[in-house]
Amino acid sequence: MKLHVIDTGFFKLDGGAMFGVVPKSLWSRYQQPDENNLCTWAMRCLLIEKDDKRILIDTGMGNKQNEKFFSHYHPHGNTSLLGSLKAKGFSPEDITDVVLTHLHFDHCGGAVSKDADGNLYTTFPNATYWSDKEHWNWAINPNAREKASFLKENILPIQEAGQLEFVNEYTKIIPELTFALANGHTEGMLIPYIQFGEETIVFMADLLPSPTHIPLAWVMGYDVRPLVTVREKETFLQEAVEKNYLLFYEHDAQTEASRVVATDRGNYKAGETGRLEDFINL
Repeated sequence: MKLHVIDTGFFKLDGGAMFGVVPKSLWSRYQQPDENNLCTWAMRCLLIEKDDKRILIDTGMGNKQNEKFFSHYHPHGNTSLLGSLKAKGFSPEDITDVVLTHLHFDHCGGAVSKDADGNLYTTFPNATYWSDKEHWNWAINPNAREKASFLKENILPIQEAGQLEFVNEYTKIIPELTFALANGHTEGMLIPYIQFGEETIVFMADLLPSPTHIPLAWVMGYDVRPLVTVREKETFLQEAVEKNYLLFYEHDAQTEASRVVATDRGNYKAGETGRLEDFINL
């Protein structure tokens, strides 16, 4: 089995929104805001290659939205979803499965593309797209808090193309890939666990968008159930320390992966940090 880090570019989000009740005087030590209080975040995906399977986890923001939409998020950088896949030797037709951890635009926007005539089509024509059933229903009937993050043009074409399947307890795309659910950030977010040799790599999605979010109270203002997120983080982080998980971060602009350590005060922090290739042989 091989793993490929797929970079799809950067975007900006308000620092206060990303850290909720944590004061700027604290979070700005780790995430530097610009003059508009915006911090730069990655949209980092992961490709699993095993036998005849090529499984892409999340797809970034994509490029089909209008100028007004992008003006709110300032997408930038020299990488893109398809460009990064091509650099690794893959075409859209090569992808057999797309796991969408959740359907916020910065995680699933690249799953659907738009042609020159404005027609929408699935970016990966031969792939099965995987989501959680409860989350799918949550996303196509959005609440007022998340409505701006769930865009129908990112979601409905997948089902209309007949490429949608739902993850359940029996789902085995490959034996090394399993899933947990988190419900604090949004209903039914998938957390992929990848067994890679002796390592268990956890794709953190938005349970822990960056190592800066490891302390229990450092929860995003975007989360629909922040106290649930705190409980989910505590349970996960205790297990991550005990089992020495390797955490893969989707959103940190510099850090791809880290360990977790417990602190003397009963909290948690990032241990060794670096690129994924610093920890495993890619």
